[in-house]
Amino acid sequence: MASAISRQQVIDVATRLFSELGYDGTSLRLLADATGVDPATIIEVAGDKRELYLEVLDRAFDSERTMLEAVVSEAEPGRAAVHRIVDAYLDFHLAHPPNRSLWAHRWVDDAADISELEDRYVRPLLKLAANKIRDEVPPDVDPYYLLGTMIWCVHGFLGSGVLNRTQGMRRADDAEAVAAFRHHLHVLMDKLLAPPTHTGGDHNFGWGV
Repeated sequence: MASAISRQQVIDVATRLFSELGYDGTSLRLLADATGVDPATIIEVAGDKRELYLEVLDRAFDSERTMLEAVVSEAEPGRAAVHRIVDAYLDFHLAHPPNRSLWAHRWVDDAADISELEDRYVRPLLKLAANKIRDEVPPDVDPYYLLGTMIWCVHGFLGSGVLNRTQGMRRADDAEAVAAFRHHLHVLMDKLLAPPTHTGGDHNFGWGV
């Protein structure tokens, strides 16, 4: 029976269901029904639900890590690197909706019993980007919060869009809206990278980046 379906086919279906319904909303029976086999075959071919979920996240992480490593290695030092990272992150998630959806579920406590995911998948990427831009970040700005601001804005825009000036919403399927949002992100990052205007003491946020 195991030969009736390949591991890759199971992973593809699991990626779609986990991104659409979340980990908690996807049962092994649902995975089996979507692939046309029984649950025992799913386990034999690709593992149980937890193993499948971690495999899906591993692949999502690998694709994002590959993108970010290329950007970090190619970007010129300085503020231009921040813009390159912003553009690459936005473009990546525009092109990979399941990645964004997987984390959107996670941010509302999906798979809450799997507690190590942020340290395993998010922290290495943030550290990679933060190490690239740390010399450009003013002492009163936390580099992790700066990158977090980019992440929150990108996922907020991709998830809900922005209000149009007159009526309705502009969403990520509107090329002009994406261009306007990209410009906003560049301006926002430049503002966060501006030298501090106060005379108070520097902050040490202790991130070790």
